[in-house]
Amino acid sequence: MMGKKIKKSEWDITNCPVRTVLDRFGDKWSILVLLILGEKQKLRFNEINKEVGSDISQKMLTVTLRKLEADGFILRTIYPEIPPKVEYEITDLGKSLVPHVDNLTKWAVSNMPAIKRSRERFKK
Repeated sequence: MMGKKIKKSEWDITNCPVRTVLDRFGDKWSILVLLILGEKQKLRFNEINKEVGSDISQKMLTVTLRKLEADGFILRTIYPEIPPKVEYEITDLGKSLVPHVDNLTKWAVSNMPAIKRSRERFKK
């Protein structure tokens, strides 16, 4: 069921929820990290790093995890051990987003050939 259609005159561009959420996931890594934690539920930093692959620096992964934590999509738990143990876990809010990201992923995979063809035509 679709919600109430918002008239253009009612748009709040500066506080738009869609823009705010898409801004978070417009980076290169957030969606991938969210999907990994959606599947695995709880991982340590190095486990996430291995799942993502060698393309991400530790600094960028840290920044990505902090942003997802700040938005409430993941929970960071520090255990008082030596050496310190830190786990990242997807929250209910993050879990609620995963099916939508999965649908976007399926759409992208299905439509990527057409998008690539269009980009090639555009270059000419």
